[in-house]
Amino acid sequence: SIPSEMLMKIFSYLDAVSLLCVGCVNKHFYHLANDNGIWLRIYSSCFRPKRTIWKMTSEQTETVSLDCAALHDRKPGYWKKEYIFKQIAAVKTRVMRLVKPVDPYTGLPCKNKEAIKASGLSWIVVLRDKNGKEHIMEKANLSFKDTSVTILWYSTNWPCLDILSTLKLFGVTPLLPDQSRDPSKNGPRRRSLIAEYHLTNLTESSVALGADKLVQLFSLNPGLLVGLWKEKNEIAFVMASLHYHQLLERSTLGSATVQYALPPNKPVLDDVDPEYGLHDYSLHLDMHGGSHTYLCGTFKSLFCRKGDIANGYLRLTVVSLKDNTKHLPLIGTLGLSWETEAFKGNVKDCYVMDVTLLDEAGKPFWCFSAPVYMELSSKASSLYDYMGHVYTTDYADSEGKVCVELVWLEETKEYFIVNLVLYISTRKVNNWYGTNY
Repeated sequence: SIPSEMLMKIFSYLDAVSLLCVGCVNKHFYHLANDNGIWLRIYSSCFRPKRTIWKMTSEQTETVSLDCAALHDRKPGYWKKEYIFKQIAAVKTRVMRLVKPVDPYTGLPCKNKEAIKASGLSWIVVLRDKNGKEHIMEKANLSFKDTSVTILWYSTNWPCLDILSTLKLFGVTPLLPDQSRDPSKNGPRRRSLIAEYHLTNLTESSVALGADKLVQLFSLNPGLLVGLWKEKNEIAFVMASLHYHQLLERSTLGSATVQYALPPNKPVLDDVDPEYGLHDYSLHLDMHGGSHTYLCGTFKSLFCRKGDIANGYLRLTVVSLKDNTKHLPLIGTLGLSWETEAFKGNVKDCYVMDVTLLDEAGKPFWCFSAPVYMELSSKASSLYDYMGHVYTTDYADSEGKVCVELVWLEETKEYFIVNLVLYISTRKVNNWYGTNY
């Protein structure tokens, strides 16, 4: 019942974010909130027009365009769109400036944390039940490492696992990031689908990583960990490990229904001779379990000869069983830390593995961050220097495999990596270089 003129006067006092929110109330508010006069004033206060005159009033100074066509010859909502596009472009420019410097060891941008903050990026979990109802989990704890970010969601209001069908992981960015304040979850935001997981028969279809007295851990590829209460078989927490490579693109450039597609690699013309094999590769490896880092190392000059190609894989030996000068100790006892509002715990023999493999040009070739676990091997150590129990960690996806062999030294209470081998899919290599192995 309020006259439109009065509503327009009220709307003229709102900032851009509030004006966009008001436009979602109903069609009438939407058309009023699209007014070019209001948006031109907002636009002019942020982006100086090419030609302006100044009109002084007793209360304020306003910037007004000389050309009246800026208002009357434009369709409703024109200046709103112009303002949004310019704001998005300004944020992209800030983010691109931050991600330009590259860490020589990891081959990745070294200011990812700052770039994430500048973009206003956050992540949410959306659970869909079998009736189609969505449950959104917003609050999350972030833990930044050299090459990945770990995100932990916990709540007392998880829906019952038996009624859930899918879990979707989204990157969320505010439509208009404000550097002076934290983005509001009630403001206009964009969702970018990162991954979708099926939760039907979760305990049968996923990989069981381990358990402590309270929870059981189940891994879903790629990079998702679901903790279930032992007694209730209900969700205790969800943890996602996201590698920095293409993280911003995956979290911002996808749509709400379609994931961002990575562009194909452009091979160097004189890059690889299949007779020669791969050469001069680099590996950056992180092993961590929440707040604690067990290993962070870089391995240079990795290579694969033609004789190392078998069964559809190219083998890159990082740490050899025979060369004890390269065997690596781990700092601390392996375990994955978790927490909820009321409880904390640590599941032994589980950890997060971050692999960043760079090609001879220093470009990220194979990158992932995933929860893994150690298994006690049936064989005893054959090495004279390491007499103890042997453990193995194996990881595999569509692009390759990682095989780690560790020995536990009871005297010093530490693990040693005595064997570390990467197996790269020939299909991955062929697609990367446009050749045929």
